[in-house]
Amino acid sequence: MNVDVVGNWTAGPIVEAYEAPRAILYALGLGIRPEGDELRYVFERELRAFPTLAVMLANEGFWLQDSRTGVNWAQIVHGGQTLELHRPLAPTGKVVGQMQVDALIDRGTDKGAAIHYTRVLRDAETDELIATVGMTVILRGDGGFCRSFGVLPQPPTMPDRPADASVALETRPELAAIYRLSGDFNPLHIDPAFASSVGFERPILHGLCTYGVAARAGIAAMCDGDPDRLRRFDARFSAPVYPGETLATEIWREQDGQAAFRTRAVERDVVVLNNGLARWID
Repeated sequence: MNVDVVGNWTAGPIVEAYEAPRAILYALGLGIRPEGDELRYVFERELRAFPTLAVMLANEGFWLQDSRTGVNWAQIVHGGQTLELHRPLAPTGKVVGQMQVDALIDRGTDKGAAIHYTRVLRDAETDELIATVGMTVILRGDGGFCRSFGVLPQPPTMPDRPADASVALETRPELAAIYRLSGDFNPLHIDPAFASSVGFERPILHGLCTYGVAARAGIAAMCDGDPDRLRRFDARFSAPVYPGETLATEIWREQDGQAAFRTRAVERDVVVLNNGLARWID
């Protein structure tokens, strides 16, 4: 890995105009169906944007695959995701993204490295701040450079008591093939041969798809189904999900407007999202 290139990487301003089909396709990629309260995410009449669409807009792409970084990109895994929404996300609009690297941590030759970067998302017309998106990536094949900087986000502690609520949602076998059309074309999620070459029995679901499914559960349980009330949604990725599994999100309500959560793949009884933190407004 070229530490200087990776540590100083920036991207932007990246401008993206998005229309109703973009928001609808993203919602379909989270397994949303034209039923009940979720009809609003897939029907252009009175369309609402699902709030975690913000993590995909005006993004920097799979920049760690750029040859200038020297990163062994086949060994990359998504470690964690943060999202702070400063206002509700409009169903259509034009946004500007600006990305920078905040931390690059050497975990040792045998343990790889970790990188955290953030993207600020603004309204292209008014310059109003919409969201701050953060991503932690584990570079499993790139440790041992001994030049760390910055601090990684620290995951919150999970409550030591039974959950207050649990919401189970199915994922369909073809979900990864749909979700990738929102912009993440990593072959790990579609190509069985590639997935096998990096140690998985078959293609896995995008981490951000799992994250979005958990947000569906959170909005239903914490926000009475109103997406505009969600203000923060953070989680750590702890295990892969295979398309077709059922995801149960357990929620612990804490102080007003805040909750801890984790998500479990029911069929394997494996925690796939952990140390989750959600905030919302009344």
